[in-house]
Amino acid sequence: MGNLLKVLTREIENYPHFFLDFENAQPTDGEREVWNQISAVLQDSESLLADLQAYKGAGQEIRDAIQNPNDIQLQEKAWNSVCPLVLRLKQFYEFSLRLEKALQSLLESLTCPPYTPTQHLEREQALAKEFAEILHFTLRFDELKMRNPAIQNDFSYYRRTINRNRINNMHIDIENEVNNEMANRMSLFYAEATPMLKTLSNATTHFVSENKTLPIENTTDCLSTMASVCKVMLETPEYRSRFTSENTLMFCMRVMVGVIILYDHVHPVGAFSKTSKIDMKGYIKVLKEQPPDTVEGLLNALRFTTKHLNDESTSKQIRAMLQ
Repeated sequence: MGNLLKVLTREIENYPHFFLDFENAQPTDGEREVWNQISAVLQDSESLLADLQAYKGAGQEIRDAIQNPNDIQLQEKAWNSVCPLVLRLKQFYEFSLRLEKALQSLLESLTCPPYTPTQHLEREQALAKEFAEILHFTLRFDELKMRNPAIQNDFSYYRRTINRNRINNMHIDIENEVNNEMANRMSLFYAEATPMLKTLSNATTHFVSENKTLPIENTTDCLSTMASVCKVMLETPEYRSRFTSENTLMFCMRVMVGVIILYDHVHPVGAFSKTSKIDMKGYIKVLKEQPPDTVEGLLNALRFTTKHLNDESTSKQIRAMLQ
């Protein structure tokens, strides 16, 4: 019994125990420069999500044009409906590029020596909060994108029409805004099931490969520590009671899942391996203790957007928990 208690105590001590103030963290003088840079990007995130939520697409106009290829009016109507939507899709894509740069600046601040990831997150809470906000935005964006097939349908129609017009040597004004190279990059972005997560994953992988003197563990430990902090806050009544808004609980859960998925994409063996620093069973258990309607989307994110869930090394118990 004594040995078991020692093991349990050691396991509990391995988790970072501190309150990360997702509601009120303010930057210190040392954080302010990077914080301002990230804040300038994040200030556009809510309006961008509202735009994506309101995105209805030009499905009917496109169907009418395809079914009546000789009706010039219907062709023009479809084209005039699609062009403003493509410009909106370009804005979303360009935001992903800004987010990529923002994440790399954050990782630089949160992984640099001499501090450990835990010390960084505890000392630089305003930057940790911004990292959390990036993850929160990413999962919300990708959830909305996955539920909206009109995005890819509209863009496919745009590409086909542009190519056809190019063959006919017609110059179209929108090509000044969305040239062929931009359209190719946008096409790759929207072909991803979860394009913003892919952006973060690529940004993190690029950060690791660019910073060869920084051990990869500094980055992956930053991710696993962030996940642990969220889990501890969700499990600890004393911490939960300090949240003034119910929305912060959902925020905390979404950040926890986002950072696990990112870890799974970036770490060589992923989040589901026995050697990983992610306590997968513990995280799934925390999610399953919440009201089912609030976490089903998050469990689906673990089921369908992780990289290593179906590896042979993933235990049957974990797979069963996510059935």
